[in-house]
Amino acid sequence: MTAPTTPRPSDGWRRSRVAPSLEEVYRTVPIQGASTWRKMLAFAGPGYLVAVGYMDPGNWATDLAGGSQFGYTLLSVILLSNLMAVLLQGLASKLGIVTGRDLAQACRDHYSKPVNFVLWVLCELAIAACDLAEVIGTAIALNLLFGISLPVGVAITALDVLLILLLQNKGFRFLEALVITLVATVGVCFLFEIILAKPSVSGVLGGVIPDTEILSNPAMLYVAVGILGATVMPHNLYLHSSIVQTRRYEETAAGKKEAVKFAFIDSTFALSIALFINAAILIVAAASFHTTGNQEVAEIQDAYKLLTPLLGAGASTVFALALLASGQNSTLTGTLAGQIVMEGFLNIRLRPWLRRLITRMIAIVPAAIVAILYGESGTARLLILSQVILSLQLSFAVFPLVMFTSDKVKMGEFVNPVWLKVLAYLVALVIASLNIWLLFQTLRGWLS
Repeated sequence: MTAPTTPRPSDGWRRSRVAPSLEEVYRTVPIQGASTWRKMLAFAGPGYLVAVGYMDPGNWATDLAGGSQFGYTLLSVILLSNLMAVLLQGLASKLGIVTGRDLAQACRDHYSKPVNFVLWVLCELAIAACDLAEVIGTAIALNLLFGISLPVGVAITALDVLLILLLQNKGFRFLEALVITLVATVGVCFLFEIILAKPSVSGVLGGVIPDTEILSNPAMLYVAVGILGATVMPHNLYLHSSIVQTRRYEETAAGKKEAVKFAFIDSTFALSIALFINAAILIVAAASFHTTGNQEVAEIQDAYKLLTPLLGAGASTVFALALLASGQNSTLTGTLAGQIVMEGFLNIRLRPWLRRLITRMIAIVPAAIVAILYGESGTARLLILSQVILSLQLSFAVFPLVMFTSDKVKMGEFVNPVWLKVLAYLVALVIASLNIWLLFQTLRGWLS
């Protein structure tokens, strides 16, 4: 049986027909009802799968480091990073809805085979780095809650492949429901932590305003770029451009326009929750550690041990529970992203269980090796480094996305207007400039 394909007119892409990514769930979610409210609910879901990548354990490491070392100052970086994420994820969903291609497929259509191979390798490295954070974070949570060793905890996280297969066989909405439940769990946990921490309101409001010290202080800028890498995730751009196609919207200009609008609302609301959680982690760290003289708390385990003495009974357990929910959530979406990237760039069509097993092993083997070699020591440095790697890879996803959505021939009437094109390229240039600076600083540190 051949895979379903979506016919396309001559629209600036090399191929007129393209097999959909995640074909087993492609256009399986009906858009029922004529009311705006019911359509909005029908489109709700993909944004939350994307948002979990913005609150994974890698974010925890960078936010804990930023809050404990620099107080509330880096709140402005979290806010700006989130605004960038809203813009870029909106472009990713629009690309998928309008063209019927995810970002990986769009790259394969546009670029040569050697370029696509390089982009695929870079994206796999980014997913491996992201999975390193997610797997280690989940393993740490299992260790803190149940005393399970890190290597065993890493092995347990690999079982998410079976969970994804089970849920997708029941329908994509079941997977989305699980993800939304876990997101809500993390949010409630950190609302509880903020109430206990009693942060300075003036400090929080002051931290939202950007400070020039962020650029002049190399240590602060390193953590800030890590926060950027942890917030705007390259593999999420590929993921979002694919999973929006699970909705059975009308293949007309009006139907696509409506789908773009509701997909943007979905992702913006979900990313607002991610903003709250990221800000909450930094605020709790600033209020609990920075103001009490514990300014070197970047290890998740250290934060866990200190929270109960500082905030009272239950704080540490709630912290670990939120970490477990966050880590497991992120491994689910990371596995889906790996499948989309491999299918899109390489056009490899395998059975769903085998495809997920391969993409999962690509990411989980490095995480297992690191967990075995490093154990509980140095996990914070590894988590922050993983987010810096993500940040370095980000431009290789952002520039093609902005270029494709700004191309009149490819997007037709849905092309980015001039103001959006300028803003999107400005964001891409800011990200690239910060990454170049970070690479220069890293190389100088190695050579000195």
